[in-house]
Amino acid sequence: MARRGNTRAVRVGRTARTDVAGSARRLTVGRLVLVVALVAAGAKLVVVQGFQANALSEQANEQLVTPRAIPAERGSIVDNNGRVLAFSSEARQLFVSLENLHKHVSQAHRENPDKPTVEEYKRNAAAYIDRVTGGKVSEQQVLDALFSGKKFRYFGPLVDPGTARKIHEEYSHIGAEYRAVRQYPAGGVAANILGAATWRMDERKIRGLLGLENALDPVLAGKDGTKVSYTAQGGSLVIPGTEKIEPAKPGSDVRLTIDSDLQYVLQQKLADYVAERGAEGGSAVVLDAQTGKVRALANDTTFDPGNQDTWTEKKLGNPAVTTPFEPGSVNKVITAAGAIEQGIVEPDTVLQVPGRISIGGSTIGDAWSHGTIPLTFTGVLAKSSNVGTLMTARKLGADRFSALMKKFGLGTRTGIALPGESSGHVPPRKQWSGTTFANLPIGQGLSMTVLQMAGMYQAIANDGVRIPPRIIAGTVEPDGTRKPHPRPEGVRVVSERTADTVTNMLRATVQDVPGQRGTAPQAGLDGYQIAGKTGTAQQVDPACGCYSNSKHWVTFAGIVPADDPRYVVGIMLDNPSGTRSAAPLFGDIASYLTQRYDIPLSEKPAPEMTLRVR
Repeated sequence: MARRGNTRAVRVGRTARTDVAGSARRLTVGRLVLVVALVAAGAKLVVVQGFQANALSEQANEQLVTPRAIPAERGSIVDNNGRVLAFSSEARQLFVSLENLHKHVSQAHRENPDKPTVEEYKRNAAAYIDRVTGGKVSEQQVLDALFSGKKFRYFGPLVDPGTARKIHEEYSHIGAEYRAVRQYPAGGVAANILGAATWRMDERKIRGLLGLENALDPVLAGKDGTKVSYTAQGGSLVIPGTEKIEPAKPGSDVRLTIDSDLQYVLQQKLADYVAERGAEGGSAVVLDAQTGKVRALANDTTFDPGNQDTWTEKKLGNPAVTTPFEPGSVNKVITAAGAIEQGIVEPDTVLQVPGRISIGGSTIGDAWSHGTIPLTFTGVLAKSSNVGTLMTARKLGADRFSALMKKFGLGTRTGIALPGESSGHVPPRKQWSGTTFANLPIGQGLSMTVLQMAGMYQAIANDGVRIPPRIIAGTVEPDGTRKPHPRPEGVRVVSERTADTVTNMLRATVQDVPGQRGTAPQAGLDGYQIAGKTGTAQQVDPACGCYSNSKHWVTFAGIVPADDPRYVVGIMLDNPSGTRSAAPLFGDIASYLTQRYDIPLSEKPAPEMTLRVR
């Protein structure tokens, strides 16, 4: 028995020793694991603090920083007299988060049954908004938004900030978002020049879409500022003293050369005349004779930049600078200027003008049938004789005629800064045939814009110096600094003597003397000497690629007054019906110009000139 007892004791002792050894091993392993974990943690700490510190710090800062854009105020556009044509104002767009509205209004009603239900809240809000906006945001518009079932909705037209604030104070679940609005107080006046600008949701600012609003967008838009706020734990509570503001830089104001009153009158008179004559369209421009500044530039149709319902493809265009046409006899001024400049003829030189002339295989006649008649060179111009013009152009020569067209600015853009300007088309000299030179002097086979056409006559009115037309007078910086737009360099086209001589000859166009009548006595103005030139050109028939016998461009270019040039007027009518003349419209415009700018009466009437020798 004793031995058995001893045996058990031995076994117990061995077991105890085994347990102690196991515990020691486990402790050793645990220590090793702990050491490894500490080493790993230390390594990670080194990586975080050493290699990832900057990146993690930036991520932490991003969670705390709340940047907000400060919108820059867009510059205004004003006319030459400082009258505002385009400006920006602040407005608000109403919106609703239906998810929040339902949640909070429902909870408030459960806690206090006297509070309105969700439906009552919506109907009350709709009626209130209709009332406080004077019906601008109608009750039905609000109801449609609030009962739309969508989580988030903008609704109604824009409202002023004060009204939006009042609505939010009364119905806190109706929010308002900042908007800038471009306004055009003169409506469609100068819309073809100004273009349009509108709010861009993606950029949260106004951007130019058309016209000068688009072309001058970098000047007008300014630069947005930034407001940076640091918030506690990425929440909405701003940490005091942490805001950083980079102010917005407002855009510059742009001053144009146009007179908005004249612009309005020109648009109205042109539109009325186009409608009266059944024309398919028309354009007109008034230039300052000495500076080339555009005082008005119009087309027969316009639009309201602030109302997109008026925007159509035809109305949005600006044909006065984008759409060239064949000018007809107004182009005869080039031959007249060249021939006088080169001493080929004088105003009273008598030409024996036959009824027809052959040049380069083509036979050209005058607009009226006649045999050989004695016309002075003044008479050739005033009666618009194709034959007499081509007789003189042939003496001038193709090379000199081509060079003179370039000096007059044909075939190149004027650089007026209006988008889409066309250069027109003049055939390169090396491509001319005999037929080409039979057409160009009488205004066929080339094209120009009404702006280029007026520019030719501005050169004559300005003692032979052409100044490329401009429409931007300058800018006004946000700090009030005025920056005049550089005046384009003038181009000497002909001598002062030649320009004066041609101007005097052009007075005969409006002469109304029996037997010595010019082509446009309707352009005359009592008490003033007027100079000008009529034009009619055949349009190309797309069906055959040949000139049409029924469709025409009708033009007129004139100087007011001829004895002391102040303004040049260019007019183009697209295929008027009946009597094809723009002279009466010119006379109407000239009459307004003399009244608007108090132009003194001419000291004496224009002398009677001999057009046809008896």
